[in-house]
Amino acid sequence: MSRIVVLTGAGISAESGIPTFRGKGGLWEKFRPEELATPEAFMRDPRLVWRWYDERRQMIKRARPSEAHRILARIEQEAEHFVLITQNVDGLHQEAGSRNIIELHGNIWRVRCLSCGQRYYLEETPLREIPPRCHFCGGLLRPDVVWFGEMLDPDVLERAFYESERADVFIVVGTSAVVYPAAHLPVVAKQHGAFLIEVNPEDTPLSEIADVIIREKAGTGMKRVYEILKERGDI
Repeated sequence: MSRIVVLTGAGISAESGIPTFRGKGGLWEKFRPEELATPEAFMRDPRLVWRWYDERRQMIKRARPSEAHRILARIEQEAEHFVLITQNVDGLHQEAGSRNIIELHGNIWRVRCLSCGQRYYLEETPLREIPPRCHFCGGLLRPDVVWFGEMLDPDVLERAFYESERADVFIVVGTSAVVYPAAHLPVVAKQHGAFLIEVNPEDTPLSEIADVIIREKAGTGMKRVYEILKERGDI
């Protein structure tokens, strides 16, 4: 059995009806990133930012895991060692049944208090109070996600690189491979001898080094990935 590591991006959730950030019809067509997803924007107008996040949370609440989400959960059940690294914050991997997850950019259902630092899940949707206040101290809450200009949690990032370096098979699904440091994870895996599979309907910077390229959307592509893993004896 092989050590299987997967990196997922917005493309896997697009099939659940959640727009990607950079594709046509993406979330940034109506707003510029600096208007909503930066610490400065939040401190300037937390109500505006939270109204946008509240709408997004409601959209995600109505969504269901895609076929690709479900196939990944199945691979985890059948694999001896499986780690899922995701750039997504929507929680759909968990809903599909995946358990060993590294969330690089946080989770939209989790909040962090700017006063006392408490982190906890707040799944109420729609929110009764905007902006929401901390259950512990009454301080201002923010979404516990990584915004533009913020650093990733170093412990989370360290674990992601640790798993990538030890992967026998590394699968990249639905990511443009342009956001760093996440985009470097499959490169590191390849440098350490991993068999690299890319699932994306379009070329990405990773296409030049991938061992297998599946030019399909996530759901169709992951069916083929599952077959490949079976044929190779990885699961």
